[in-house]
Amino acid sequence: MAAQTEESDTAREQIKAEQDVDQVRQRASRDQQRLDSGAVTSPKDLENLQREIASLAKRQGDLEDVVLEIMERRESAQERAAELTERVASVESKIDDATARRDAAFETLDSEAATATKEREVLAGVIPADLIKLYDKLRAQQGGVGAAKLYQRTCQGCRQELAITDINEIRAAAPDTVVRCENCRRILVRTSESGL
Repeated sequence: MAAQTEESDTAREQIKAEQDVDQVRQRASRDQQRLDSGAVTSPKDLENLQREIASLAKRQGDLEDVVLEIMERRESAQERAAELTERVASVESKIDDATARRDAAFETLDSEAATATKEREVLAGVIPADLIKLYDKLRAQQGGVGAAKLYQRTCQGCRQELAITDINEIRAAAPDTVVRCENCRRILVRTSESGL
């Protein structure tokens, strides 16, 4: 936006400078016509007219230099604006691509969540209601994770290694007994990798 503003400002500046050159050129042309027409006969007026024409020529040259300098600045501003416009288009393209990938990921996650919800409903039918109630309560308290795998004597919920007395109690418990981590209170899921 700043580059486009700079380009439009220099365009206006260039137009004004070109108008100034035109005015000087027209005035010099009128004075030259007066000089060439022979209408001015007084030597003093002729001398003044010639001096004014020379002064206008110098002024025209100075103004044309200003126009060239402005044109160079405008060209630079145009190049910068074009470069930035191209970069903006590239970023917008990347944003569109990222948005499309995000939307696709959301669709995948929504589909997976729907599948998991259906699976949970099926499993909930065979799990005792008091265990589901305990799990839901723990899940609400523990940031969405109510049960954790016991791996190599470590609770994967809180990442704490269990004390040897806790491990012995878990080892002695029946396979269908609900055991919990003494640190985070999550339900522990025992596997062959539990280290019991």
